[in-house]
Amino acid sequence: MDAATRDLIWHNLWPMLQATLTKTLPLTAVSFAIGLVLALFVALARMSPVRPLSAAARFYISIIRGTPLLVQLFIVFYALPQFGIVIDPFPAAVIAFSLNVGGYAAEVVRAAILSVATGQWEAAQALGMSYPAMLRLIILPQAARIAVPPLSNTLISLVKDTSLASTILVTELLRVAQLAAAPTFDFFALYGVAALYYWVICLILGFGQTRLETRLARHVAR
Repeated sequence: MDAATRDLIWHNLWPMLQATLTKTLPLTAVSFAIGLVLALFVALARMSPVRPLSAAARFYISIIRGTPLLVQLFIVFYALPQFGIVIDPFPAAVIAFSLNVGGYAAEVVRAAILSVATGQWEAAQALGMSYPAMLRLIILPQAARIAVPPLSNTLISLVKDTSLASTILVTELLRVAQLAAAPTFDFFALYGVAALYYWVICLILGFGQTRLETRLARHVAR
């Protein structure tokens, strides 16, 4: 590695870290939080005995899982303005990523809820608990432990998928690396740094997943 490349990396370490802290991580956190709430409602709708509600949930999941995330981003940012709906890059990315997470995580949440023993449902009903109270106090806490590993994988995938936001002009980590490397065409060095940042974030999330699984396991009867 020559001196010019080292200088290029050194002068862009902070701008890339700043983009990570101010764009990539907030984009990930907000999109995942909204997507998780959406996933819960879609999963419950998918399980509903009301046929139109269940059908609508199935259709939504099918659309999200059957189309590329990049296309979903482009529809929100580039296609909606044709109908008079103009959304700034960052909110557009949040909308697209949240909808995507909601579609994928809905099936994870549904499977986790269905994996709770039938006896738990029957016991809650015997106590006269309402459906919302039964979900909040009995079912969801148990389903959470089962859902943590696949949802953690969804979160880690989302961290990496945020790089696609550069295609709709969000100045996240990859976008900053692209702009910094463009004048010198030294893409390998800065893309390598970007990859390192993504890797470190995923390592931290993986460690957090392990800790969360351990904590939840303490509340499971053996």
